[in-house]
Amino acid sequence: MISLPHFLIVGAVLFGLGLVGFLTRRNLITMFLCAEMMLQGVVLNFLAFGKYHGHLGGQIAALFIITVAACEAGLALAMFLAIYRRTKSLDSGVWQELREDRIPATVDTDPLPTFLEDPDPVLTPAGARPIRAEEEVRV
Repeated sequence: MISLPHFLIVGAVLFGLGLVGFLTRRNLITMFLCAEMMLQGVVLNFLAFGKYHGHLGGQIAALFIITVAACEAGLALAMFLAIYRRTKSLDSGVWQELREDRIPATVDTDPLPTFLEDPDPVLTPAGARPIRAEEEVRV
């Protein structure tokens, strides 16, 4: 039988994965999804404690959290669309443009990582066998 610690561990794992994803990503949609994952971990803990103690308090709290998360989703996605239409980017650094004039900009000193060294990789056509180095010499 599944006991309370099992639910708490799964909730903590969900919250931890969401937190790591939120802190390491720069894409606004990915950050939003990670925040939703953290909320789901909290909801799972509320439901587990409500079941363990035998009252509906955890379920009521979970219902309110899910309602607030649904409202948050609508507002956040509307803001993401507005910012994307304006800047054509979903990078979190775009939010710097929304600050007041008297507040200085926060400068990110870490450059964005580049994963592709060759910007235009060449792939072999489907069905064609790639030429190996020793076959190039014979041809």
